Amino acid sequence: MVIDPISDMLTRIRNAVSKKHKNVLIPSSKFKIEIAKILEEEGFINSYELIKNTKFASIKIDLKYDDKKTSVIKKIKRISKPGLRVYVNKNEIPRISGGLGTSIISTSKGVMTGNKARSIGVGGEILCSIL
Repeated sequence: MVIDPISDMLTRIRNAVSKKHKNVLIPSSKFKIEIAKILEEEGFINSYELIKNTKFASIKIDLKYDDKKTSVIKKIKRISKPGLRVYVNKNEIPRISGGLGTSIISTSKGVMTGNKARSIGVGGEILCSIL
C-alpha cells in the first residue's frame, strides 16, 4: 500500500528519467490521469495511455527526450505532502523558474497548471513543480 500515490508517481517518473527509460508504468487513478494529461499538454512527456488489460489499470507514460538524449524533465518535485499541505490563493501561485517551469494545482475547478489557475482566478493545493 502506498501512502502518497502522487509522490509515488513523481518518483517513478524521476527514476525512469534518470535511467533514460523510454516509458514508465504507473498504477492508475483519475487524479494521476489528470496529472499525466497536464504533463502531455505542457510538453514534458510525449504521450500517456491507459492500460486496462491487467487486474489493475495502469498508465503508460512515454517520456520525452531531445536529440542529445537528455530528458525534457529536468526537475520534478512534490510540494504539498500528506504531512504538510500547501495551499495558496489566486495571488500567491508561484512562477516556477520565472515561467520556464510549471506548477500543478488541485483547485475546486479541477487539476490544472498554475498559469491556468491564475488566469481563471482560483487558488488551491500546489501538488508539484516541474522544470
